[in-house]
Amino acid sequence: MAIAPLNQVRAVLNYATSTIPPDKILLGIPTYGYNWTLPEKPSVLAAGISPKRAQNLAIDRGVTVRFDPLAASPMYHYYVGQTEHEVWYEDAKSILAKFHLVYEMGLRGVSFWVLGQPFPQLWRLVEDTFEVKKV
Repeated sequence: MAIAPLNQVRAVLNYATSTIPPDKILLGIPTYGYNWTLPEKPSVLAAGISPKRAQNLAIDRGVTVRFDPLAASPMYHYYVGQTEHEVWYEDAKSILAKFHLVYEMGLRGVSFWVLGQPFPQLWRLVEDTFEVKKV
């Protein structure tokens, strides 16, 4: 499934804001994805993948990226021989949906998980969406 499905993120924030003042909460934003081999086996871990690599892999494989509306996340399937793979990752559209939760719920801001992954659109989205204060 998605790394941080929007419906689940919203559910967690609804609970969190019921017990913690929203202006004390930073929303954790993932900046990565996972490439699973199917069928899933407990002994086989998914491989981490950067958003840029996930997008390029879809292009290289000639597959259509589907945007899951409930999770607000992109995903696709591809094959290597007879082995099926499923990739879920974050892109500009999925990140922007999470950014909107910050304003909608009155949160303090965002923090990021796994910095250093190639994600060219991320910093432009931050600059266009928030007032960045450097301390």
